[in-house]
Amino acid sequence: MCGRFALTAPASTITEIFQIDVLPEILPRYNIAPTQDVHCVVEEGGERRVQPFKWGLIPSWAKDRKIGYKTINARSETAAGKPAFRAAFRRRRVLVLADGFYEWKRQGKQKLPWLMQVDGGRPYGMAGLWETWIDPDTLEEVRSCSILTCGPNELMAPIHDRMPVILPAETWDTWLDPNVQDTALLQEMMQPFPAERMSARRVGSWVNNARNTGPACQAPPEGEEDP
Repeated sequence: MCGRFALTAPASTITEIFQIDVLPEILPRYNIAPTQDVHCVVEEGGERRVQPFKWGLIPSWAKDRKIGYKTINARSETAAGKPAFRAAFRRRRVLVLADGFYEWKRQGKQKLPWLMQVDGGRPYGMAGLWETWIDPDTLEEVRSCSILTCGPNELMAPIHDRMPVILPAETWDTWLDPNVQDTALLQEMMQPFPAERMSARRVGSWVNNARNTGPACQAPPEGEEDP
């Protein structure tokens, strides 16, 4: 799964990599947690834009927003057929921006946090789905998203049995294009990212608490038992 990640790169790096002309203010965040706002690349009117979405997809038919706690992730193998995700899989896809994600490896009775990065810490796009939901009480429009997951690559396998779908740059145009609705073609993209382009290292338990958000979340463990 993907339950916590980071986006700390400067705006200039994000605009260059994702070819975005206008970028909203994005402050460095080292411990992004479910139900918080996340920044995503979305294609609208033939242009890429970065917009905030609530992390935890709320289907348009949901009675309340609580379902979002259960839909932070969508299994890529089955999302195209699930009621909560199938319409979004065909027409509403995003790249969830990140430059690192965390996973917890079970070690005896402990769960120890690891930080995974791509290409030495460069920003990347995780495959995501989005929906619009109208709060029936306030009529507030809520845009929310889910991160697709797949089986692990060789790097992730010893740590966890799932990982986010990280899309290579050459697939971004197809993934973001709402006119592409060939689910078989889209399903082919749901592959583990090449392990040789990733790194993994242990970090301290500071990241365990979602209220802790600073650079210390990525600091090495001090005085903690290594796996």
